[in-house]
Amino acid sequence: MGIKDDAVEVRAQGWRTLAALHGSIEAELEKALQASSDLSVVEYAVLDALSRQDGWHMRMQQLARATALSSSATTRLVNRLEDRGLLTRILCADDRRGIYTELTMTGQKLLEAAKPVHDETLASALEAAESVPELEPLVRALGALQRV
Repeated sequence: MGIKDDAVEVRAQGWRTLAALHGSIEAELEKALQASSDLSVVEYAVLDALSRQDGWHMRMQQLARATALSSSATTRLVNRLEDRGLLTRILCADDRRGIYTELTMTGQKLLEAAKPVHDETLASALEAAESVPELEPLVRALGALQRV
């Protein structure tokens, strides 16, 4: 194996470590959010992304990018959340082809109730991951990002 191959393997190992950390945290968040708020991690991410926008709305494409979902998966997810009264869709005033997804007050209240559970679970999962030697450097790097 040459130097170039070693560099590729180091990056691949880093990617696998990141995926392992993400999977571990996501599994903990999924359990906690389902139990406390009947929300999946991705549903929480949609509500959170919308709550961070001025006016609590985003175009569907923006929402897909913010949640790392395909357009079709975003549409299905928005349909489910709309059926639950957590979101609504409105036509864009300056582009009739555009559709905004908007957080409802019910969605905002559910997000506010779920946020402490999400944040506590995330902190706990990161603390647990920090005790795993392979994950500890990555967890420390995440902490450094918060200060940037």
